[in-house]
Amino acid sequence: MTPTPRDRPRLPFSRRRHPLPWEAQRSTWRDAKPGLIAAALKTAGTHPTGNWYVLGSSRALRSDAPLGCTLGDTEVIAWRGADGVLHAGPGSCPHLGAPLRESPVRCGEVVCRWHGLALNGQPFAGWEPYPAYDDGLLLWVRLDDLGGEPPRARPLLPERPRAHEGVAAVVVADGACEPEDVVANRLDPWHGAWFHPHSFVDLTVEDATDTAFTVRVSFRVTRRLVVPVRAVFTAPGPRTVVMRITDGEGMGSVVETHATPLGPDERGRPKTRVIEAVVARSQRRGFALARRAAPLLRPLMSAAAARLWRDDLAYAERRYALRATGRFPG
Repeated sequence: MTPTPRDRPRLPFSRRRHPLPWEAQRSTWRDAKPGLIAAALKTAGTHPTGNWYVLGSSRALRSDAPLGCTLGDTEVIAWRGADGVLHAGPGSCPHLGAPLRESPVRCGEVVCRWHGLALNGQPFAGWEPYPAYDDGLLLWVRLDDLGGEPPRARPLLPERPRAHEGVAAVVVADGACEPEDVVANRLDPWHGAWFHPHSFVDLTVEDATDTAFTVRVSFRVTRRLVVPVRAVFTAPGPRTVVMRITDGEGMGSVVETHATPLGPDERGRPKTRVIEAVVARSQRRGFALARRAAPLLRPLMSAAAARLWRDDLAYAERRYALRATGRFPG
């Protein structure tokens, strides 16, 4: 039986017959109240984290080399043991202080390049491991001295589509700012269609409180073809913002933005690493093909997210620069 037009699933696209010029769209500055953004940022800061920090992408961790970075003033390395279990610990060799991030992993052990000392993730000569967690998408480490909160056994994870339901990609970018500047950027949805016209149009914030922002927006495919959705932004922690599509194409898809404080840059400015996980899903039958094509789709998804973060890190860095000099108007 041939399906009738009514039976066939609607295409996700809408066609804008007369696209507005960028400068003709409705201004949003009156709605983007600094006090409301500040209140949402303050509320986010009240949520516990258990001292867990995102290190990077699970998929990006190689089997032959550790992942190393400095969180705050703490050098950290992470690697997988021979059984695939994630390990983490101080990034300085307990023998003479060699940088372990430059050392290879052999048979599940980090082998120091200076003198061959091997660490298997167990305590050794004053070197104590840090709690680590691999949620299948992101890598986490718990640093109790840096966080200063009551510790939790595991990080608090946002609800995501299950692995077999979606296609996931992770993008990583560094900026000269603090985590709060990254979170504040995400808690300002009003800037989307103005600052990212290459990606968003027709943005309207339907509801805004200090705990959630509900947004109607269209993702741009071409100048005239767009995908309209409703999305909700929440901040479940002081370094995390979650965007979830609640209506429209891709309902249930999630974008998790995590901000991890790094050591200062060469000019002494604070650095923050943005680790953003995009988990796309769809109820359409054809999405099964997309899941099978995930290795081809992930670079495209990451490239789109990276383009947005080139803009948004400029926003976050500008916000930090104004705060640092006492000129921020908020």
